[in-house]
Formats: sequence, structure tokens, C-alpha cells
Amino acid sequence: MERNGNVEPEEVIKRNAEMLAAPLAAAERMLPRGSGHFPSVDALKEIVRLAKTIVFPDFVDMRRNSRTMRSYLVGTSLEKLYSSLSREIVHAIRFSADRTEGDADNEARGLALRFIDMLPEIRRLLYTDVEAMYDNDPAVDNYAEVILCYPVVQAMVNYRLAHALLTLGIPVIPRILTELAHSLTGIDIHPGAAIGEYFAIDHGTGVVIGETCVIGSHVTLYQGVTLGAKNFTLDSHGHPVNIPRHPIIEDNVTVYSNSTILGRITVGRGSVIGGNVWLTYSVPPGSRILQGKAVSD
Repeated sequence: MERNGNVEPEEVIKRNAEMLAAPLAAAERMLPRGSGHFPSVDALKEIVRLAKTIVFPDFVDMRRNSRTMRSYLVGTSLEKLYSSLSREIVHAIRFSADRTEGDADNEARGLALRFIDMLPEIRRLLYTDVEAMYDNDPAVDNYAEVILCYPVVQAMVNYRLAHALLTLGIPVIPRILTELAHSLTGIDIHPGAAIGEYFAIDHGTGVVIGETCVIGSHVTLYQGVTLGAKNFTLDSHGHPVNIPRHPIIEDNVTVYSNSTILGRITVGRGSVIGGNVWLTYSVPPGSRILQGKAVSD
């Protein structure tokens, strides 16, 4: 039916609602095996916020300068984090596998408690990252400026939380956390990457760190650096195989802006990789790799 030469909105909506509500083979093939709810992105954002109040209490809430008040408020935040994280882990487990709610709930509570036991070490690592940023940037006046202003801190909070959750075998949630940071900061760190202490990223926009990267301690990256895969090994069905395929960056390495390091290669400790370098081969400790210069006749 048309009205004044136009199609009735109700008819268009009804027709498309029927088509869109019908099963789609591709969608059914892509759905996970489980039947639970997907973890809440908003709840995970709140979990990250709670974690920051626990890790950086004096910088997030000045009431915590009192030792007695700090202990109470950190404890309250831990209780909230435990409750919320347990619930989201239940969703992640049930969404990813066919599990009863009771079984998933018991497992989730145990995993959440194990994660809380990891927070003191996560806090220690994050403070080393803050110190590394402060020591590497002459433009910063104090540590509080790093914690409150620098995007690398948000990226590393999300990454270190996500990496801990991934080591516990928790599905889905680690990727959500690092992609939240990616959206906020432009820094893309896969939660599977292994990153040592005193890690600094200056500026940060466009940095990519792949899943199987191994990064040592006292490493500094600048904006636009890619630590990626050179190629993929495929299985008999043509799907990429998840094997180590990203670089190993040893201790005390600096990689300057817009350099690309690809493949399972090793950059030896104490090396400096200059800006705009394309590197696909291993280099020994103490190397200085710079962009080639034009040679005149």
C-alpha cells in the first residue's frame, strides 16, 4: 500500500523485520557453543575503573592519603571488583562453552579470587611503567602527571589486567579490555603479549604489539611502532595457525617512531632501532639499525 506516492512505513518495517528475524546460516555458524549472556562492556569498564582506584589510590581519591581510610576504601573497591568480575566471568564461560550456571559460577568465583591475588604484582609492574615514562620524557614534571594524563598508563592498566586474566584461562574478557584501551588511546596491545617491567611508550598513537611478542624490561617504544607478524602458517583448511610469529625484544631496547619489526626475530638487548626502519631479521645485542641514506654518484 502506498500513501501519497510513498510506501507505508509500517509495511517496510514489517517486511524487513520478518527478513531480519529469520535465521541466517552465517550468523548461526559464528555463534559460540554456549548459551549465556555476553560479558557487559559497561561492567568491564567499571572493573577497570575500580582496579585503577586500587592500584593508584592516592592519585584517584585523595581520601586515601589516610592509611586507615585507604585500607577501608581499597577493601570496599576489592569487594565490588570481586563481585562484578565474578559475574562477568560467569557470562564469559557460559558464552564460550556449554556449561551450567552453577558450574560456571563456582569456577568464576575461584578465578576472580586468583585474579585478586595477582593485583599486588600488577600494581608493582604498573608503577615501574610509570617510572619508565617519567625517566624517558623530559616534558613531564612529576609522576602524577604521567598517571593522570598519559595514554600509555591507561593502555598498560588494561593490558596488565587483561594479561593476568588471560593467564587464568578466562575467555573473551581479556580481548575486550585491551580493545577498550585501543579505542581510547590508539595503542593496540594484544593481551597475550608478554611485557616485562619498566615499559614505556612515548606518545603512543598507532603502536601495535602482537599476540606472541615477548618484550623484556626497560624497553621504550615511540609512536607508530609495529611489532607484527611477517606471514602466517596455514593449516590444511587454510586457516592461520596460532604459533609464535611476533618479535622478541630483549632488555634495554629503544624503537623509534614508525618502525616496523616483523616475524619471529630477536632484537638483541641494548639495541636501538631508528625511525622508519623496516626490520625482518634478527640483530645482535648492542645493534644500531638506522634508515638507509641515499648515496649520490
